[in-house]
Amino acid sequence: MNKKIREILNKKNKTKIVSLTAYSKNVANILDKHCDIVLVGDSMANVLYDHKNTHMITLNNIIQHTMSVKGGIKNSLLVVDMPKGTYKNTKIAKKNAKLVMKLTKCDAIKIESNNKNFKIIRELIREKIPVMGHIGYTPQFKKKFKIEGASQKEANKLLKEARMIEKAGAFSIVLECIAPNTAKLITKNLKIPTIGIGSSVYCDGQILVTDDMLGLSGFYPKFVKRFASLNSEIEKAVKKYRNKVKLKKFPAKQNFLNGK
Repeated sequence: MNKKIREILNKKNKTKIVSLTAYSKNVANILDKHCDIVLVGDSMANVLYDHKNTHMITLNNIIQHTMSVKGGIKNSLLVVDMPKGTYKNTKIAKKNAKLVMKLTKCDAIKIESNNKNFKIIRELIREKIPVMGHIGYTPQFKKKFKIEGASQKEANKLLKEARMIEKAGAFSIVLECIAPNTAKLITKNLKIPTIGIGSSVYCDGQILVTDDMLGLSGFYPKFVKRFASLNSEIEKAVKKYRNKVKLKKFPAKQNFLNGK
C-alpha cells in the first residue's frame, strides 16, 4: 500500500483530514504545505472552462492539469477525478485509470458511485490502482441537486452504498451534500475515512473547491465559506498595473533589463 494512503487511513478517528482542489503547479505548491489530500477535480469544468456541468471534461484535460499539479506536490496525497464516461465498464476503467496513473504519477483516482460500479472499483484495486469513492450528490450521474439522506430510508441506502464501496477496496470516500445525521452514521460505520463537502463536521475530513474558498469562482453555496476575496484583490492589482502603464510609470528605470 502507498505510504501516503496508509497515512490517510491512520488519520481516521484521530485528526481531521484537510483536502482542497488544484489545477496548476503554482496553486498545488501552496496547498501541498497544508493539505493531506490534493484533488485534481472535474470541477475544473465549471471553474476553468465555464461549463454548466462536469460532463464535458475529457481524460486529456484531466491528465494535462494533473501533470502540472504534480510538479507542485511533494507531501500531499494526489488524487485525480476520472471524468464522466471514462469508467463505463471494467475494461474501459482499467485502460483509462492505468493511463492516468502512468502519465501523471498520481497516487490514486476517484470515481463517483452510481450504486452499480462496485465491481469496477474492485477490479481497479486488483490492478493496484488505489480508488477514492464518492456518494451523495454525484454530478456525473445526477441532474438535480438536492440534499441526500434526509430520510431514514435514504440514510440506510447511502450507508449500504458506502459499505459496498469500502468492501470493494476503496481507501476513502467523499460524502457530498449529505444530511448531517446521515454523514455521521456513515462515518461511524466505516473503517475508511469520509471526506465531506457540504456534509457537516461529522466527516473525517473536509474538501472544498479552492477557487470557491478563495472567492474567485463566483459560486458560493451555503456550504462554502469564503476564507478570502481574491477577486477584489486581483482587480486592485490589475487597476494599479493599468494606471502605471497609462501614465508611463511602468516599466520604470529599475525594470529596464540594461538598467538605463
